[in-house]
Amino acid sequence: MNYELLKKLCETPSVAGREQRIRDFIHNNVKGYFDEIKVDALGSLICKKFSKNKKKKKILLLCHMDEIGFLVSYINPKGYVFVDPVGGFDPRNLFSRRVLVCTEKEDLKAVMNPQGKPVHTQSAMDRKKIPEPNEFFIDTGLGEKANDKIQIGDYVVMDEPFLELPKKIVSKALDNRIACWLGMEIARYVSENKIELDNDLIIVFTSQEEVGLRGAKTASFDVEPDIAIGIDTTLACDTPGVPEQDWITTHGKGFGLHIKDSSFISDHELVSKFAKLAEKNKIPYQRTILSRGGQDGAAGQQAGSGAKAIAIVVGTRYIHTVTEMVDKSDLENALKILKKFLED
Repeated sequence: MNYELLKKLCETPSVAGREQRIRDFIHNNVKGYFDEIKVDALGSLICKKFSKNKKKKKILLLCHMDEIGFLVSYINPKGYVFVDPVGGFDPRNLFSRRVLVCTEKEDLKAVMNPQGKPVHTQSAMDRKKIPEPNEFFIDTGLGEKANDKIQIGDYVVMDEPFLELPKKIVSKALDNRIACWLGMEIARYVSENKIELDNDLIIVFTSQEEVGLRGAKTASFDVEPDIAIGIDTTLACDTPGVPEQDWITTHGKGFGLHIKDSSFISDHELVSKFAKLAEKNKIPYQRTILSRGGQDGAAGQQAGSGAKAIAIVVGTRYIHTVTEMVDKSDLENALKILKKFLED
């Protein structure tokens, strides 16, 4: 498995609305696999592989590129940087973080901390308070010179290394560089094995998913798919302190065959088809329902006159933190089922 590619994807900084770096990286690595590639107005990368079959349909894979992060909203005279979130953060995970401030000229390493007193001088009430994301600030160590290097609108991502464990992968931005990796590996597999597809394959690396499926909406209207497959992470809450009925997925039990979330309900016939295909090929899977949250499959389903849609997901622990964790076997099984579906 090409985990070096996944590492490079995860460590390429790109937040919602500022996906140029990750888009350029993906484009450079897949441009030989497709018949047509374009970038749309919202910055999504639309990649098309055409079938010679006269009765072909259009199968769309949606893989969002953006990661959660921040945009610089203010720099005070002393050079402390304040930010506005792009995507959903749990503030409890923002304390004492190393970050990367991405400017037009250079990337600046820095630290993020909440405003207020340090633990040594806090009162008992101070210690109970959890600051909101907009109450955190960034210290670049540059002092007043930060004003010469950083401007409002520059973006900030967490700065943590990719970690490969014997059975797991840990990184920031696995949501959703996992999908980018799967999309790229599918494209490579089809191209290098010279697979004759019965249907057009369109893989879109979408923009701005974390702020409302925006890139997937416009790209899906452009493509007008017959079948749309959202590829994403989902929760794996199989950890201490969470009731078993709320685990969503369990690490090591297979890819997630996504049934429902708050944005869409998967097509029942497609769910049945994927389940039978997985069972026939002995690919482990688990059915998933998420009570809140959404993903790009919803945009594909609702574009134009509508499409049959489903989501293939990979259970991920500690989502929207710097310690996002996936099981290698679940990731491998997600790739297997997508290959089998395209071959079938």
